[in-house]
Amino acid sequence: MPWPAPLSRRKNNVHKNDFGHVLVLAGSPRTLGAAALCSLASMRTGAGLVTVGIPESLNNALQKKASPVVMTWPLPETPEHTIAPKAINRLTPVWDHYQVVVVGPGLLAHPNTQDFILKVIEHCPLPLVIDADALRALAGQMDLLQAQTAVRILTPHTGEMAPLAGVPRNLIQTNRKKVCRNFVERYPCVLVLKGHETIVAEKNQKMYVNPTGNPGMATAGSGDVLAGMIAALLAQGVDGFEAAKVGVHWHGLAGDLAAKNKTRASMIATDIIEKIPEALSLRAPAKQSLK
Repeated sequence: MPWPAPLSRRKNNVHKNDFGHVLVLAGSPRTLGAAALCSLASMRTGAGLVTVGIPESLNNALQKKASPVVMTWPLPETPEHTIAPKAINRLTPVWDHYQVVVVGPGLLAHPNTQDFILKVIEHCPLPLVIDADALRALAGQMDLLQAQTAVRILTPHTGEMAPLAGVPRNLIQTNRKKVCRNFVERYPCVLVLKGHETIVAEKNQKMYVNPTGNPGMATAGSGDVLAGMIAALLAQGVDGFEAAKVGVHWHGLAGDLAAKNKTRASMIATDIIEKIPEALSLRAPAKQSLK
């Protein structure tokens, strides 16, 4: 199967804005790396522009930590230097400047920041990748997925999935496909259940089981990389299910390529990012549905 059509870049007369602008809402004093990894992975997967919304006192630190190709946006913060609820007032007038939003990497569980996250999920009119700490905020507030018609892509691992689905972790581990089917029939979203043979599922029996990836990818920041990759595909016009499927496949393939060079034991998240270009040079996964 060839690349998704929006990624082919066959026209010569193009501009960076033609490939989408990703807004990443991420970071806190101890987790600036999550913002840096997510944003750089998004650029490496073809997004034309990436901006990171960051607590304002951390802006200079992130500019030093992140790639020079990534823009930053200082946002109102709590006394603990996490994003404050009133930051939503800065976002609301400018949603149309972006094509997709990622919310969650490194935001932490500060109550006021979780309030901000829920406001984003409820009010953002754009495709939204909900990851990490945003998944923890969403648990128990699943009705917010009904608030917008734009796609919501959820990227939980098993521990994050349990409170979202309201089922024990051991049930998820032993019945991954069934849990995913039940979840997407109940909630309007694309679900990416991470782990060995990551599952991508959407309503009406759409399901993909990913064959790429390896245990070396169980390392800090790997999930932040995946969220950025999926967001880049959305920003370039790929639909939600396809963006999640191809993103998961390329993420795992980049991890497999990294493991060959670094070994599974030694690879880190930045090794995965370094292999994204090579992964993208290979074919995307064939269409696959399981019923």
